[in-house]
Amino acid sequence: MVRSRLGVITGMMLLMGGCAQQPVNPVTQESDAFKPVIRCHDDVEPEGRVQLEMVDTLISRDKPYAALAQLQKDHQSNQEYWQRYGELLAKTGDMDRALTVFTRMRDQCDSGEAYHGLGMIDLKNGNLTDSLDAFRKAVDRLPASASVRNDYGYALLLEGDYKKAKLHLRTALELENGTGAARQNLAVAYLLDGDNKGLAFLKKTYSFSDKELAYARSLADQLRR
Repeated sequence: MVRSRLGVITGMMLLMGGCAQQPVNPVTQESDAFKPVIRCHDDVEPEGRVQLEMVDTLISRDKPYAALAQLQKDHQSNQEYWQRYGELLAKTGDMDRALTVFTRMRDQCDSGEAYHGLGMIDLKNGNLTDSLDAFRKAVDRLPASASVRNDYGYALLLEGDYKKAKLHLRTALELENGTGAARQNLAVAYLLDGDNKGLAFLKKTYSFSDKELAYARSLADQLRR
C-alpha cells in the first residue's frame, strides 16, 4: 500500500564532477561486482558540471533512462554525481544497485544525500519505519533542502503524524518559494489534519486553485483508506 501511495504523490515530487580512478561501468558489470568509487570531498569539475546539467534537463523532461545513459558516458567520483546515479537507478527499477550507491555514500561520507536516498528506497520498498529514520538523519544534515523536507513530510503523512508532516512540508514550500511537490503534499496534510486555516493560507498566500484542491482531496482520500 505504501508503494502505491508513493507513486501517487511522489510522482509529483519528486528525487557532480571529478573523475574517478578506474571507474566502474555499471552497465557491463554484474551487480555483485558493482562498486562505485565515491570520494566524499571531490568537487565538480567544469566539464562534469556540464554533464550534470544535461542530466538534470533530461530528468526535468521525465526521461530517466536517457539521463542515466548520459551519466554512464563519463563517470565522476563526487557525491553529486552518485546521488543522481542512485536516484536514476531507483527510478528505472534497479533497486539493488541504487541501494549499493547510497549505502556506500552513507558508509564513506555519512551525508544527508546518502540518507535521503536510503529513505526513498526504504519508502518504495514499504519499509516506513526505516525510511522515517533515514529521512530524519537526512534533515539533520540538510535542513535547508526542500526535497529532503518534502519527502520526510510525505513519509510522516503515511505514518499518520500530520502535525509534524505539516511543519516539514511548510518548510519545503517556503524553501521553494511556493512551488514544487510540497505545494500539493502540504494541502493533503492540511486536509488530513482538518486544518481549514492552513488551506485558507495556501489559497491566499500561494494562490492555491480549486482544481489543485480537488486533486489534493482525492489524494487525501487515498491515504485515508
